[in-house]
Amino acid sequence: MASTGFEDKEGDWFVALTTFLGYGMLVLIGVVEDFLENPLAAFIRPKEDYATFQTGFQAFYVRHMYNRIRYLWQRPINTHAGARIGVVHDKFSCQHPEDTGQKVVGEVSDCLNLGSYNYLGFCEPGGPCEEDVLKCFDTYSVSTTTPTGYGGRTELLERLENVVAGFLHKEASMCFGMGWGTNLNGIATMAGKGTLIISDSLNHSSIVAGSRASAARIKPFPHNDVVELEKVIRYAISRGQPRTHKPWDKIIIICEGVYSMEGEVCVLQDIVALKNKYKCYLYVDEAHSIGALGATGRGICEHTGVPFDEIDLLMGTFTKSFGAIGGYIAGDKNMIAYLKNNSPSRIHSAGLAPACIQQILTAFKIIKGDDGTTTGKQKMDQLKKNSNMFRNGLMSMGLTVLGDHDSPIVPVMLVSASRLNVFMNECFKKGIAVVVVGFPACPILASRVRFCISAGHTEEDLKQALVDISEIADRVHCKYQAPGAWFYRDGRKLLKDDL
Repeated sequence: MASTGFEDKEGDWFVALTTFLGYGMLVLIGVVEDFLENPLAAFIRPKEDYATFQTGFQAFYVRHMYNRIRYLWQRPINTHAGARIGVVHDKFSCQHPEDTGQKVVGEVSDCLNLGSYNYLGFCEPGGPCEEDVLKCFDTYSVSTTTPTGYGGRTELLERLENVVAGFLHKEASMCFGMGWGTNLNGIATMAGKGTLIISDSLNHSSIVAGSRASAARIKPFPHNDVVELEKVIRYAISRGQPRTHKPWDKIIIICEGVYSMEGEVCVLQDIVALKNKYKCYLYVDEAHSIGALGATGRGICEHTGVPFDEIDLLMGTFTKSFGAIGGYIAGDKNMIAYLKNNSPSRIHSAGLAPACIQQILTAFKIIKGDDGTTTGKQKMDQLKKNSNMFRNGLMSMGLTVLGDHDSPIVPVMLVSASRLNVFMNECFKKGIAVVVVGFPACPILASRVRFCISAGHTEEDLKQALVDISEIADRVHCKYQAPGAWFYRDGRKLLKDDL
């Protein structure tokens, strides 16, 4: 886990202590409820005479901790996920073991959307992609209903793979129907017995799942720590494979462009230097950096000044900056040919829907400026401006903010899990839709709210959001970097005009 700055602040022991005490109380209450066979604690108990479906701490955690606040992650919406979003009110209840715990009551709140990955604002009706997408239905159906290895490979998909490869200065690419499944299928196909995967400790769960699905050995290294990475590589080369000590068939280093829970940019130049020194392969996940970083939106390589040919495999998704669905892996033609011939998704999963492909193609056209306008450049510049302004505003009010400048992901530490519920509900009352993250998705002392910034946000909306968030943070007491319990600038509370 990267340093949050929280552990370095004097007096933080009190917050840590109360956090652990809170979890301890929940565990104690859960044990008592199980002992008394409280019906509310039987939410996922098995049928009579059946074996227990879930066991151990996972089942205990779901019953007694997650179920208490699960509505935080299950609120339905009734609009597109643009700069503003309609959030449906729900009534939380759990009066019966089979009750889902939510009742939609019909009322809808129009909220500023700070929780979606719509980085460039393409995911909106009436946007610059809409006309091309609607025309697509004159030729193609909603879905191909067939895997790409059979009859599901459209001319649009062929064009998209060529566009992706050209955009990233690669020889070829392969597109997948699901962003999460891109890593799952891609890594599992390329890494086999005799392969060592050296993975950043904060890599996304899709990378973890893909690595585990392969027959490869996996060795993590501390997040963005190139000194430890080199030690892992040197040890692996000197020792070889377990038991036989034969040399590894190949070693693959896997990292991300922008880490989705931290908002941090990878130290790509240093990793590339090690990759070249020890002749390893390098696989970079650009889900949150393609279209969002770099002067022309080409991602982490352009952002860090690393030549594209230094990266063996570039993976990315279309679910963020492009406002669609699916993902890609780009590399040299031999690697991609192997991937296409061996990936299970090619023969077991339907390909990308034609309308989604057209959405992506039009987004690429705008980003590259091939539409004859500067809309793409303006969107990327606005995203960077919005992200940095919002990040600076949060830091100036005394919040503990993770990540790097230019990153559209802006996490703020709440630390205590009890603050998740209060912070999110207070934001909802102010008309701000946010995403909170707690254990086990992050360490116990690393609960956070994760803001996602878009080019579609106006400066006025973000400034008003900062004022509201400052007031909420005062009530929630999460300004861990502020000089006191309350934040003042020159003796005054934060005002919108100060931003």
